[in-house]
Amino acid sequence: MRQLFSSFQEKFQGKQWKEKRIRTITDRAFDRIRADADRDYLTFEDLYIAVLYVYNDINKFLPGRHNDPPSKQKLKAMMEEYDFNLDGLLDREEFAKFIQKLTADIVKSVGQNLLIALVVAPTVALLTKRATEGVPGVGKVVQRIPNSVYASIVALGVVLVQKSTEGHE
Repeated sequence: MRQLFSSFQEKFQGKQWKEKRIRTITDRAFDRIRADADRDYLTFEDLYIAVLYVYNDINKFLPGRHNDPPSKQKLKAMMEEYDFNLDGLLDREEFAKFIQKLTADIVKSVGQNLLIALVVAPTVALLTKRATEGVPGVGKVVQRIPNSVYASIVALGVVLVQKSTEGHE
């Protein structure tokens, strides 16, 4: 199943799409901070504000649950790791690598949610529709519903179940 998913994802360039989307969000946050400070690097305080911008954009533009930004302590430790030239500041490329590492789990969960919503839910819907053929009363009603409408209803149900379980994690 994992090989099938990775093949499917490669064909539709899902990984590149997510990485490009994250890079766009990263560049926007860097430019927002840079415009305020008029420099090509971020201090730790700038970094913290930029991370808040990034997480705000992720929560607005990527599907899935709400993601909280990491603590200042975690950011401080990661900043030291991604400050390749050891000047205590992050330039645009260091910041981009920093954010890619910071958001890797979020990007992975977005891919899984898209797989469930776009592939698994409609497949399950069509299988359950076939399974209801022999059920008296219900089978005839379900068979009259067009496949696309039935798949959409089941997919909506899956999304609602996902949403209702998000708060309990």
